[in-house]
Amino acid sequence: MQIRAGYDIAFQCPRAVPMVFMLTTHPSRDGDILSDQSMHFSPNVDARDYFDPYGNICTRFVAPTGLLEVRSEFIVEDNGLPDEVCPAAQQADVAALPPDILPFLLASRYCDTEKLSNLAWSLFGGIQGGWQRAQAICEYAHDRIEFGYHHARADRTASEGHEERRGVCRDFAHLAVALSRCMNIPARYCTGYLGDIGVPADQAPMDFSAWYEVFLDGRWFTFDARHNHPRIGRILIARGRDAADVAISTAFGPAHLVRFNVITEELKEVSQDSLLKEAA
Repeated sequence: MQIRAGYDIAFQCPRAVPMVFMLTTHPSRDGDILSDQSMHFSPNVDARDYFDPYGNICTRFVAPTGLLEVRSEFIVEDNGLPDEVCPAAQQADVAALPPDILPFLLASRYCDTEKLSNLAWSLFGGIQGGWQRAQAICEYAHDRIEFGYHHARADRTASEGHEERRGVCRDFAHLAVALSRCMNIPARYCTGYLGDIGVPADQAPMDFSAWYEVFLDGRWFTFDARHNHPRIGRILIARGRDAADVAISTAFGPAHLVRFNVITEELKEVSQDSLLKEAA
């Protein structure tokens, strides 16, 4: 299947300000991108890409004074399969984990594991380690938090989300990531596109989505605490310890967001008969 994805974003800058965008799809999807996904700036800027420590593609530039617009639209080939479910996947002993996996067991800016460790062990300590424990954590975060865009708060930590019991997709992911780490399951935060493919359409405006991955059986598996259901058509942009590592935009000075539109939709196949009828 093919997915049309992209964005149309604008900032108002009272003066020139250095910025970094993280809007290019993750290199792991390079072979699936069927059309140019370059960023188109208005006015034009001198933008350059680089890789961050987690292998994500970042774009740096200096936004000029005034209105800055950036757009991109592209086509992605997707296998059309839902997120993998593997109930037999086992949890490794911490001592056996590869060194590059260990950072995803540690506390981070939004995943304050030290405040949730006792709770996590009381809730999940009796559950068999591995997929069953990871799924129980996902279900707990899903049931604990009430979703609502009006609940968004940029500085909410996992423990605060647990106490407030409300938030957006990033809060679901932060809570599940933190609880997973408390139980010695490596977990990392993900951001990207997720359209309403194979599910009823959400009437709210399209946005970027947050989910997470856990390390079991020597590889990473996708989990989604907000939806708690295997989904189709995820397009990864970036991974990191939490949302602080994968901000869509970072401004080193004042830059006010004035427009934010995201596109993620399946392209329906058009049969030859349909094309002939339209031509007639």
